[in-house]
Amino acid sequence: MTKMTLNCPLPYQPKQIVMAHGGGGRMMQQLIDTIIQPIFDNDILNQKHDSAVININQSKLALTTDSYVINPLFFSGGNIGKLAICGTLNDLAMSGAKPLYITCSLIIEEGFLITNLQRILESMQEIAQQAGVKIVTGDTKVVEKGKGDGLYINTAGVGIIADNIEVNPNKIQVGDHIIINSDIARHGMTIMLEREGIEFENDLKSDCADLSNLVQILINQDIDLHCLRDLTRGGLASGLIELATHSQLQFEINDSILPIQESVKSGCDILGFDPLYIANEGCFVLFVSALESEKALNYLQQHPLGQQACVIGEVTAVNDKGIVNLKTALGSHRVLDLLSGEQLPRIC
Repeated sequence: MTKMTLNCPLPYQPKQIVMAHGGGGRMMQQLIDTIIQPIFDNDILNQKHDSAVININQSKLALTTDSYVINPLFFSGGNIGKLAICGTLNDLAMSGAKPLYITCSLIIEEGFLITNLQRILESMQEIAQQAGVKIVTGDTKVVEKGKGDGLYINTAGVGIIADNIEVNPNKIQVGDHIIINSDIARHGMTIMLEREGIEFENDLKSDCADLSNLVQILINQDIDLHCLRDLTRGGLASGLIELATHSQLQFEINDSILPIQESVKSGCDILGFDPLYIANEGCFVLFVSALESEKALNYLQQHPLGQQACVIGEVTAVNDKGIVNLKTALGSHRVLDLLSGEQLPRIC
């Protein structure tokens, strides 16, 4: 009789790029850490922040870039153009920078309606003007019909950081409060429900918004912001896990406090999704000392994008593995982990 040996299977390691590599989860992190990061390795890239912070002639500049491949291109609360500008402004804001200039590159599929292109570009200009930012250069390419999914947009953004400002994952400390500015998972669920043709009595709208003004208010009030992170791909859970891992600390968040709209909860229940891992486009977390927490909440709650702001947890201990604990309504604890890919592809 042959003796049978049980072995744990090896983790899935595809030889080709799959959709999960772009989802903000474990496979995307592995691609960055094992392929991209080692090839481009340098001290600025290794900051692992939403923007690269570069010192030039006694000035601190923030530089970021992103590409947008959302489907559908138009959605309740915005479109791919609004998303591109807001996303770029938000990445700059997360490093404590005041945004100044943005680039715009378009990859347009043959047959795309010029009227739709105009609507998208006008929304980009509207958001940029509201933020006091100029779109200063760009590029346009056209690909054959069937090769471009309508429209892709790539942007880069440049901002300036005041000398006394340092917002960085390395500044997170034990005892810090973790504050969120708004409800979670609304953007991702809006996109998915529109794709599936599911309607709610309470119509959902994406939270897509420019957060740079709100962040500048906090900076102007001399609040010592230790770290900021916008909760895009991978949602709240992935954002916190990345920060905990980088800073080698342990976070604890309270599930019963998390602001989530009832319609979002219903949508997640219907489709079987976890709202902790669903993308947001107008939501961020900030880490401040317990002494600064109430002051930060006061200014957040006076702003339209911060009216739901609340403390959702704290940094509890040093932990070289970087752990995020979720305290449930029943008092039990669940350790959050990165998903392999993403619950909802093509949402930003």
